[in-house]
Amino acid sequence: MEISELTLLELSGLLNSKQITSVELLNYYLNRVKEYDEDVRAFLEIDAEGATEAAQEWDNKRANGEPVPPFAGIPMAVKGNMADTRMVTDAASQILAGFVSPYEATVLKRLREAGFILFGKLNLDEFAMGSSTENSSHFTTHNPWNLDYSPGGSSGGSTAAVAARMTPFALGSDTGGSIRQPASFCGVTGFKPSYGRVSRYGIISFASTLDQVGPITTSAQDAAIIMNIIGQHDPNDSTSYMPDTEAEYLQGIDAGVEGLRIGVPKEIVDHLAPDVAELFSLTLAKLEDLGCIVEEVELPRLELCIPTYYVVAPAEAAANLARYDGIKYGKRYESESLEELYLKTRTEYLGVEVQRRIMLGNLALSSKEVSGDYYMKAQKVRQVVRQDFEEVFKSYDLIVAPTSPTSPFKLGDKTEDAVSMYYSDLLTLPSSLYGGAAISIPAGFNGDGLPVGVQIMGAVFDDATVLRLAHAYQAITEHHTCIPKDFS
Repeated sequence: MEISELTLLELSGLLNSKQITSVELLNYYLNRVKEYDEDVRAFLEIDAEGATEAAQEWDNKRANGEPVPPFAGIPMAVKGNMADTRMVTDAASQILAGFVSPYEATVLKRLREAGFILFGKLNLDEFAMGSSTENSSHFTTHNPWNLDYSPGGSSGGSTAAVAARMTPFALGSDTGGSIRQPASFCGVTGFKPSYGRVSRYGIISFASTLDQVGPITTSAQDAAIIMNIIGQHDPNDSTSYMPDTEAEYLQGIDAGVEGLRIGVPKEIVDHLAPDVAELFSLTLAKLEDLGCIVEEVELPRLELCIPTYYVVAPAEAAANLARYDGIKYGKRYESESLEELYLKTRTEYLGVEVQRRIMLGNLALSSKEVSGDYYMKAQKVRQVVRQDFEEVFKSYDLIVAPTSPTSPFKLGDKTEDAVSMYYSDLLTLPSSLYGGAAISIPAGFNGDGLPVGVQIMGAVFDDATVLRLAHAYQAITEHHTCIPKDFS
């Protein structure tokens, strides 16, 4: 079996039995990046020197018989909005060009302590704002299943890198679907934890009440392994959840799902493309084969999620990005007047989509009259949406829906139509607004050979049940094991 087909547990087994060294494993993935990334364009930067040094250290410890963590020596890559002290962290924005952080994000610190080796930063829509990775200030990432198609966004670099097996796993960030939608488009597994489960410390902010870091992997079990490491309380993050006992995401993942009650929102039917609807029906049949009870449920305010999100998220983005003004942070456009300095800095070094969302956010926050009409109303609707889902979860264990209303679209097809692009997140926005865990897993391929994902949503902090159903589904299907033919 090729290394690219192995899970994290299998890679760990090879390393700990000394069938392969950490340096050899790292070089395998570095060679795949060299061979394939010229076409996919997922990586922003590679730190081969630093990664090789770390890999050699783990090899030396194993050779000397020293105890090492079980996953020591496995490479990883992360989205370019996560701070580390060796590579540039610019969130794919020119305003942060060349910025190297003086500290590292908590998630990276914990993964390094667990033995994983960071070797690359991955492309994204600028400041994680977008659904196609076409808003990066560097270049556009392509979908490994068909290079003419979008990998989704904003974590498109992360999902494309995992799909092409240029890294065994990656980290992404999800504000309104930015892990799950690209995971669906690229045929990989993307997990958004419940809000507060994973530290946001060291992650460049987009919308502070929505942002969440999560793993992008080839299986739900691998996602649970990564969550066991990163999904713990962090005192550096004031929004980090502190449970009575440390969370355990792998425990019970093999317990089976017979008798689980699954709700399917009836409101989604009119929004699905035919190929997505067909594969979704087959998925529901598989869940019934597993012994799940699948029934329709009502979520009457589902369509309100898009206008609600696109008031709340831009408002928070406008507040978070106010620091990039040419004075406090980031690049500066030199000018003789303060007004021109502000204007030129933000128009020259921020992309069109980021400017659009800042303007929308500032409009929502600009006056008591406007914020009363828009921002406060959006927050009230968000609470009603949360109550709708809480009501469903009183009778059902999980909610299942397609991840995206459509299969992957061609690059360029939606760049001139912002609203059409926003509707790519119709089915991922709800769990972001109510704060629960959600995972996208591959459900099959459409007639053009492009991946389609299905999404499992759980109640707040019921992350383990979401992972358990995803794992059970993957135990009886092979979609998640498929690799694009040009990359196998």
